[in-house]
Amino acid sequence: MNDTFLKACRGEKTDYTPIWMMRQAGRYLPEYQKVRGNVTFLELCKSPELCVEVTLQPIDILNMDAAILFSDILILMEAMGAPLEFHEGKGPIFPKTIRDQAALDRLSVPDADEATGFVMDTIRLLRKELRVPLIGFAGAPFTCATYLIEGGSSKVFWETKKMMFTNPELFHNLMSKITEATILYLAAQARAGAQALQLFDSWAGILAPCDFKVFALPYVQKILQSLKKFDIPLIYFANNGATLLDLSITSGADVIGLDWRINIGDAIKKVGKRAVQGNIDPFALLLPKDQLRKRIADLLDGAKDAHGHIFNLGHGIHQFTPPEQAKIAVDAVHELSSR
Repeated sequence: MNDTFLKACRGEKTDYTPIWMMRQAGRYLPEYQKVRGNVTFLELCKSPELCVEVTLQPIDILNMDAAILFSDILILMEAMGAPLEFHEGKGPIFPKTIRDQAALDRLSVPDADEATGFVMDTIRLLRKELRVPLIGFAGAPFTCATYLIEGGSSKVFWETKKMMFTNPELFHNLMSKITEATILYLAAQARAGAQALQLFDSWAGILAPCDFKVFALPYVQKILQSLKKFDIPLIYFANNGATLLDLSITSGADVIGLDWRINIGDAIKKVGKRAVQGNIDPFALLLPKDQLRKRIADLLDGAKDAHGHIFNLGHGIHQFTPPEQAKIAVDAVHELSSR
């Protein structure tokens, strides 16, 4: 197995910088679109054989150094008892929001192997097929809570922040329940064979540092601490989180994911003896080949003092990105970092 990704996570010497991309199994690949054309998104997420197929696509086509399980961060929320719908052009919808104690009481903390057994089946099947490490994942509690409270995506997060500031007890109770379920879910992924685990905190960046410290960080810390016993790399990614970096490094993660809004050299100085993952703007993949290669060379140079560096985008690859541009990036990272 190519274990370059795992070595970088642990801060060990590697022959080159490993690369994978968030949302690497997805809509930008025609091969994915072909599979997706026959099933709904949720049907795809719950079909282990199809999940294996689309998880393997970017490994086979683009030569990524790690695979990330194909799933969605909200699968666990559905398993907890929150009806989930996906609508084209609108994204995820929770028709029954969680805005009072009665609604919260209807959520359960499920047995992960029973409620999300299809995820564990996918992991076990992938481990038989993969030649690179497999990353399992979950949504961080704050991000998942926003979807449950808002009923879907939001621009201003009015209902979430209203609950935080006017009914903090209810908010913390919701966070505690999501945290408990997430610990069980990620532990099950580790037992099934995931070789690293990532917490995605897509909406953490909407919080002031003082609020992140109270309303989000303690739950991330609890999850990551509970997973230490599995002795696999733990990654925490707070999107739009440059202002939260001083706090994120206390999360307990072995690897800190970075978006593109911070210079990687500056981030490395703060992160210290931890690996970093990131952090090119996903839209930089649209640059002409020579300019893209230079952007990558500059980023690799900026990361030369990192305890360990995994090359990644600062967020998910955009659905309209030409696959050939992603291939240019992968090849450039491998070539330029091995010199």
